[in-house]
Amino acid sequence: MHRRFRSAVAAIAVLALSPMAAGAAEKVVFGTNWLAQAEHGGYYQAVADGTYAECGLDVEIMQGGPQVSGRPLLLAGKIDFYMGGNMLQAFSAVEQDIPLRVVAATFQKEPQVLMSHPGQGLDTWESLKDAEQYILSDEGFQSYFQWMVADLGFDASKRIPYTFNPAPFIANPKSVQQGYVTSEPYAVEKEGGFEPNQFLLADYGFTTYATTIETMQKTIDERPAVVQCFVDGSAKGWYNYLYNDNAAANDLIKKDNPDMTDEQIAFSIDQMKKFGIVVSGEAEEKGIGAMTDEKIADFYAKMVNAKVVADGLDIKKSYTLDFVNKGVGMDLKK
Repeated sequence: MHRRFRSAVAAIAVLALSPMAAGAAEKVVFGTNWLAQAEHGGYYQAVADGTYAECGLDVEIMQGGPQVSGRPLLLAGKIDFYMGGNMLQAFSAVEQDIPLRVVAATFQKEPQVLMSHPGQGLDTWESLKDAEQYILSDEGFQSYFQWMVADLGFDASKRIPYTFNPAPFIANPKSVQQGYVTSEPYAVEKEGGFEPNQFLLADYGFTTYATTIETMQKTIDERPAVVQCFVDGSAKGWYNYLYNDNAAANDLIKKDNPDMTDEQIAFSIDQMKKFGIVVSGEAEEKGIGAMTDEKIADFYAKMVNAKVVADGLDIKKSYTLDFVNKGVGMDLKK
């Protein structure tokens, strides 16, 4: 009886110390960086199935889009968490002395691909250097393509702007176009009638994490339990979205973005699994959201060499490992 009494008292003490243990759910706003889609599915899943609610959060997903600038809202304290693109934005925050931190990396691989026409002499990574033109956005040209030029010898003079219309690529069989592995290959197949070659940059050395969860240092300092709940809930949401029943999450995605189709969602999920976008590398052993100092340092060194980011930054100010690498949710993968 005495031992059971001590155990009960200890349990009560732990609960009393946890700000998420009791009371009304804490309102949290998570801003995404684009319109609702399967690439955001795990977050919608955690809302739909009550995973966030289980640890005390009432999460609102504020979808992004062409007219929405989410990161300034995070800096201004108007939202609690933001979906980052990759680690370059976090490095930039360090350079600008902005106390923003990446607390989890949902995607182990950035889903950026280069596509080529099959059977045109552009069927290997090395042969892409022989393309007549590279159809790239300004952002892509200024980031990963600078790495391709510096490390791999690609020719920057062949670049033409990408207008997010696949027609020029479809029309020129000797061209190469950027895309997200979950999106543009689908559009090319639908509109061009062929399946393009797909070269995932992450598999050829562009080693950034992507679809990160960003928050401010103030949130980490003042509400660490909220951060942990959101990171853990997101990881569980992603396991359930990819490997279990995701119908309710997809309904929420289509409600936020009525232009999204079931066919596009199914394609995106298949691609995320096929290419190991969410579950690969460190996430295989440490769970979804995993990050390591070594991988971030490796990517930073590549970006310095390509003159994409400044040398000498204290990149450990751009992220924290305190909330990840705990294997949360791995038992949900079925």
